[in-house]
Amino acid sequence: MIGYYNYTVILTYLGLASGATGIFFALKGNPFIAIICLLTAGLLDLFDGKVARTKKDRTNDEKSYGINIDSLSDVICFGVLPACIGYSLGMDAYYFIPIFVMFILGGFIRLAYFNVIELNVFYGVQEEKQTFYYGMPITMSSLILSGLCVLRPFVSYFYIYYAVALGVLAFLFVIKIKVPKPHKVSIIILSIVGALITVASIVVNIIYMI
Repeated sequence: MIGYYNYTVILTYLGLASGATGIFFALKGNPFIAIICLLTAGLLDLFDGKVARTKKDRTNDEKSYGINIDSLSDVICFGVLPACIGYSLGMDAYYFIPIFVMFILGGFIRLAYFNVIELNVFYGVQEEKQTFYYGMPITMSSLILSGLCVLRPFVSYFYIYYAVALGVLAFLFVIKIKVPKPHKVSIIILSIVGALITVASIVVNIIYMI
C-alpha cells in the first residue's frame, strides 16, 4: 500500500473523515451535525502537527507527506465543508455559486502558498522557520463560522450573514497580513473556545430546533 500509516498521520486522517462526514450531513439538510464535524476537524487539525513532531526519526518523505496531506485535508474540511453548510442553511440559489467558488478558491490559494513556504524551509531554501502565517489560516473558518451559526435561531435570513462571512473570509485568506502561529497558550485558548462553541451549538439546537 502506498502512503504512510504510522501515528503521525492518524489525526489528519481522522480530520478528513470528519470533514467528509460533515459534507454528507450538510447535503442531507442537517447543518447542525455538519457544524459539529467542522469543529471536530478543526480540533484535530490543531494538534496533528504537534503529534507528528513527537516522532524524532521521521524521514524526509514522511515530513513532506505530512505537509501535503494536511493541506489537502484542509481544503476538504475548511473549504468544501463550510460551503456545503452554507448550502444547507439556504444558500441554494445559483447566484450563491460565485461566493462558494471564491471561498474555496481563496482557501485553496492560501494553502498552496503555505506549502511553498513550508517546503522552502524543509528543503533549506529558506533558513528559518517563520513564526507567523501570511493570510488568515483556513482552519480559522471552523471557529468563526461555527460561532456564527450559534446565532442562527435568533437571526432572520441567517444564510445572508453566512454568505457575507464566506466572502470576508475568502479575502482574509489571501490578503498578505501576518498572523502569529499558535503556541501552547493560544492552542489551549482555541481548544476552549471550540469546546464552548460546541456546547453552545448543542444547547441552542436542543432548545430551538428540536
